[in-house]
Amino acid sequence: MIEAVGLTKRYGRTVAVDNLSFTVKPGRVTGFLGPNGAGKSTTMRMILGLDRPDAGQVRIDGKTYHQLDRPLRTVGALLDAKWVHPNRSARAHLRWLARSNGLPNRRVGEVLELVGLTSVADRRAGGFSLGMSQRLGIAAALLGDPQILLFDEPVNGLDPEGIHWIRQLMKRLAAEGRTVFVSSHLLSEMAQTAQDLVVVGRGRLIAQCTTAEFVDTASETSVRVRSPQLDRLREVLLRKGYALHVEPGVDGNALVVTGSVTSEQVGEIAAEQDVVLHELSVRRGSLEEAFMRLTGDSVEYRTDGQGPAGPAAAGSEDLMVAGGVNR
Repeated sequence: MIEAVGLTKRYGRTVAVDNLSFTVKPGRVTGFLGPNGAGKSTTMRMILGLDRPDAGQVRIDGKTYHQLDRPLRTVGALLDAKWVHPNRSARAHLRWLARSNGLPNRRVGEVLELVGLTSVADRRAGGFSLGMSQRLGIAAALLGDPQILLFDEPVNGLDPEGIHWIRQLMKRLAAEGRTVFVSSHLLSEMAQTAQDLVVVGRGRLIAQCTTAEFVDTASETSVRVRSPQLDRLREVLLRKGYALHVEPGVDGNALVVTGSVTSEQVGEIAAEQDVVLHELSVRRGSLEEAFMRLTGDSVEYRTDGQGPAGPAAAGSEDLMVAGGVNR
């Protein structure tokens, strides 16, 4: 388990992390999300003792990183895939790490095989592609068979097969009861991988909850309906005050009903009017939609011509309510 309490880090006048508290539980993949400049990398560095917080603390299974005797046996991390001496081979790099933490050499071969680098294990790491470097970094993180794992943008440089592999690996590690904390800008990947989320903006906590709660709370759900009597159904729904629009499609026009509405409500109205339905489906919002909505005030640089964004909206940190987002 990772427990951060009141973490604060300043660089001169810039507050990179601002009184940040959260918990990462074992047995789950927890996504760490936020716009550029939100303080994610700084937070991960403080977890690993690479940066010292100006206030607050973070503990790994009840201890600070510096209190761990052989840290690779407790926590493994990938923060910078290119943090390898370029003239060392992948095997030599891992052997050096293993020796520093009292790990057997056989473990080096095991993790090289696990990440698919056995055939290039004796090549210089400086000649590796970004994807190969990512795999080597993951091998280093897994070297001590730790119960806690931190990954910062682990899919950078990976091809589709590699992305699928790391997604399944993280899920498997969590299913084994390990704590998996992963930062990524690829929201589509996080939607498929992370069960829980910690979302930050401008160094402050925006939300900590399950991925499903985050999406359901911060994005819009709609109901799509197709019928040969679409005009009749549209008139009835409008009379009842529902917000809707017509959506053209290759399978014919459809009505999309938005707002506080359920498929059951639309279906019952259609039944009352003897309207035949060819489709009645629920469209749930996406993680990307929810993320953009809740972090819009925390974006450091905009692409709409407005330049740097203003300060985070007052009270954004108050979205945390009893471990979930404010409903």
